[in-house]
Amino acid sequence: MSFQWPVDAQDLFGERYPQMVNTGLPAHDVDAVRAAITDMWADAPGGWVYEWSALAARYAGQGSHLLAALAYGWAKFPTLADDSKRRAFENQLEQYLLAAPRFGVGFERRVIEVPYRGAGTTVPVHIFAAPDLPAAAPVLLASGGVDSWKMDMHSMFVLAASTAGVRVMAFDIAGTGESEVPMTPDGGAEIVRGLIAEGRRMGNGIVTHLGISMGGHYSARSGLAGEVDAAIVLGGPVEEAFTKDASTLHFGMDGIVGNALGFDHRPSSGELAATFGDFSLRALLDQKTNAPMLVVNGADDVHVPRHDTLVFEGRPDTEVHLIPDTGHCATTKLPEAIGLIFSWLQRTLASPPISRPERT
Repeated sequence: MSFQWPVDAQDLFGERYPQMVNTGLPAHDVDAVRAAITDMWADAPGGWVYEWSALAARYAGQGSHLLAALAYGWAKFPTLADDSKRRAFENQLEQYLLAAPRFGVGFERRVIEVPYRGAGTTVPVHIFAAPDLPAAAPVLLASGGVDSWKMDMHSMFVLAASTAGVRVMAFDIAGTGESEVPMTPDGGAEIVRGLIAEGRRMGNGIVTHLGISMGGHYSARSGLAGEVDAAIVLGGPVEEAFTKDASTLHFGMDGIVGNALGFDHRPSSGELAATFGDFSLRALLDQKTNAPMLVVNGADDVHVPRHDTLVFEGRPDTEVHLIPDTGHCATTKLPEAIGLIFSWLQRTLASPPISRPERT
């Protein structure tokens, strides 16, 4: 199920421009596409998917497959709400796999079957490892959020594989990307648990979890529950974000989230409120134990209240950073955020034994 909804394309550029250029696209090409786009949904000149796809096709024709994959990623952004978006997503995957031999790290695409609501569901994952990484190495489970998925976060995941001494297993959270099922609190968490189990079989048994944006909700959940050996939360909503009225959501987020939740129409404030309440992690926050955790966000996030970062202050084995003068996921200060994340990860992995706490 999917739907379109009113979105101002230029507003999206205003919010996402730093992400577009910080994840690898040349600024002059982003500027040209920005100037050409006049409509969010038209699959015609001036339309979002049309103009981004034209740029991606130009990159592909030049043999610049990774740039093509990044541009097709923005063509399908922010969600697969129609056939043109779905075609752009298919093209993104095609170009991404063509680019893989030049990633500079080992790459494998694998489809994993995990338990889901008494049956199962398949989760395509992308696995990255430095060429000299031992087989018995920790695994970093990693995901983006509701609109930036595993291929869109490529540069961060490859950097982790290159520098952090981990094997990275990247996936799309429930309700997004290649997921077969809608985003739900318990169902999404069950999928994560299945991937954690796979990660324990894959390396030396140690699994850490990096979640970005809504992915950070699930890494906060796995860290608070002690299901992983360490958890990193970048811009993750955990409690107060789920009490926001839909009318206060910015940059089309009501429609983005509504699509991820499986609605076939733009949800009302009441419909979102009825669904969001179950996502709160208050019950886990009330527990006194957790895995080692790092929680990071920008102080000026319009999507996730400061509370959802600061609520972790004072917890055992937990480090909290609210970076000033930047917004959601510290996008405009991404190098600083990444530096904090990888430094903490390396310190944490170098301080054995990492043990999973008993839940109280």
